[in-house]
Amino acid sequence: MSDDPYNALVREYFANTAHAGDLRGGATAYIDDQGIRLRLSATEDEGRIQSLRFRAWGCPHVIAACEWFCSHFEGEPGESLSEFRAADIMRDLSVPVEKTGRILVLEDAVRSLARSLGAGSVP
Repeated sequence: MSDDPYNALVREYFANTAHAGDLRGGATAYIDDQGIRLRLSATEDEGRIQSLRFRAWGCPHVIAACEWFCSHFEGEPGESLSEFRAADIMRDLSVPVEKTGRILVLEDAVRSLARSLGAGSVP
């Protein structure tokens, strides 16, 4: 077993944050909780997420999780945001269980962004 707390996918997403930044116009969600701050921004065209961007102040797992989210949902229908589950990121990025709350903050931000976009029924 490795002592490295970050798997290869976390390192890849953390090193390649193509979606980091801001979008002008569109919808924005901001959450400041559990020692992290997240801002998600999205533009939509004809019901599809045209662009996603994030700003994240947190650990490498949180930053990698934001990039994972953007890369998986950009170009998808807006209503697909309701399918986002923190458990998927926890599994894919091997996030330690003690950081679950931080990834749940991202899930809350995604739900808020979906409401801002008017992406149908979001739990």
